[in-house]
Amino acid sequence: MLVDRQYMGVSKRKCIIWGVAFLSDGTVISVDSAGKVQFWDSATGTLVKTHLVANADVQSIAVSDQEDSFVVGTAEGTVFHFQLVSVTSSSSEKQWVRTKPFQHHTHDVRTVAHSPTALISGGTDTHLVIRPLMEKVEVKNYDAALRKITFPHRRLISCSKKRQLLLFQFSHHLDLWRLGSTVATGKHGDTLPLSKDADHLLHLKTKGPENIICSCVSPCGSWIAYSTASRFFLCRLNYEHDNISLHRVSKMPAFLRSAVQILFSEDSTKLFVASNQGSLHIIRLLEGSFKHLHTFQAQSGTVESMCLLAVSPDGNWLAASGTSAGVHVYNVKHLKLHCTVPAYNFPVTALAIAPKTNNLVIAHSDQQIFEYSIPDKQYTEWSRTIQKQGFHYLWLQRDTPITHISFHPKRPMHILLHDAYMFCIIDKSLPLPNDKTLLYNPLPPTNESDVIRRRTAHAFKISKRYKPLLFMDLLDERTLVAVERPLDDIIAQLPPPIKKKKFGT
Repeated sequence: MLVDRQYMGVSKRKCIIWGVAFLSDGTVISVDSAGKVQFWDSATGTLVKTHLVANADVQSIAVSDQEDSFVVGTAEGTVFHFQLVSVTSSSSEKQWVRTKPFQHHTHDVRTVAHSPTALISGGTDTHLVIRPLMEKVEVKNYDAALRKITFPHRRLISCSKKRQLLLFQFSHHLDLWRLGSTVATGKHGDTLPLSKDADHLLHLKTKGPENIICSCVSPCGSWIAYSTASRFFLCRLNYEHDNISLHRVSKMPAFLRSAVQILFSEDSTKLFVASNQGSLHIIRLLEGSFKHLHTFQAQSGTVESMCLLAVSPDGNWLAASGTSAGVHVYNVKHLKLHCTVPAYNFPVTALAIAPKTNNLVIAHSDQQIFEYSIPDKQYTEWSRTIQKQGFHYLWLQRDTPITHISFHPKRPMHILLHDAYMFCIIDKSLPLPNDKTLLYNPLPPTNESDVIRRRTAHAFKISKRYKPLLFMDLLDERTLVAVERPLDDIIAQLPPPIKKKKFGT
């Protein structure tokens, strides 16, 4: 089957096929660089029909499981939906018709997917767009909302609190920075000048084409661990005044071939590695080497990898969660499974273990938050109260998942958490907000009486000052570090989009 070599009126130029789909009835659908969607009969090799949908390349195609609709993405940022419909109301004959165009991208749509209830597209502009098919959505809920996801739902930044370091993970390299500092003072809201600028300490490149899957810097700042799809790396850092040297630990064991999540203990003496086969490895770190302590094998009947890990500050408990399985809690001291948190219908997006109480706080993708007592193997009274009353409706309507949870060392009633667009402190000592109160409640004026301030206060203190927020955590009792990734900076690095001629211009 040969496509037309003519390319947008310019002869003798090859036409590139960017994607094909083969249907069960023998129909072949192709998308090409001439902006065409073409239907072919595979038995005879003949062209049946052509749709010219764009003045630029059609780069991707995906077909529904029922083969009654498909979606294509173009270099102009447009997504087209095709459906198989009857020619007439009384006829059994059907034909492919272009029904809906969507313009949610500014650049090339490199990939598309077709779920039972939505069209999913992604491309050069870094957005992942989920467009619901309203005729397929039975109930008006989370599935009925248009969602545009810009940042990955996992952390790409780790922190060494002791040395005030941040490790940034990119596709093929890692950057290690020492934070700046200031000795200036000011009033609330002031931006203080730096007395010492941030230092770029290390630029670590990977070899080969594989992307970095996960990475972590130890709390003491002396270790960096990272993994690609086929290799695991462990590096020792030595600091001498303003100089830094790196020593890569050689002869890594075969079972540490690849990891999906890495975490150091609070005292930096242990390394926890979640493999892509569902097992958890515990490594003891020595001066310039390591010793394998134990491996928790995957639960029977599953090879699901544990993509989220949390260790208690005392180093005695390790919590691990996969994309669909429940949360498992391990006793690190006795090297055995302690308990499994009751299963929930929505995947976990963040989890952390509180100091002193060893309460495990879990955030799910439907914005629900649970607090589970590890020693007692049951939900806490506060968690039962909040599940009984329910969260504020505005909290549940948020469409970005919580990506990190932490705790203040001197304020045990506070839970600190954030997503890409807000930072929140939950004060468990205050009453929960109901749907009639303001969720995003600004702090009352300082001249208001204590009675009025208490009347308007509730457990959720939310700040939207920093966004998009990739990372936020406490460095010490009085210092919080936040990392933003402005969308304008990302857009500025993109190639210019294809210009479309508009009517009247």
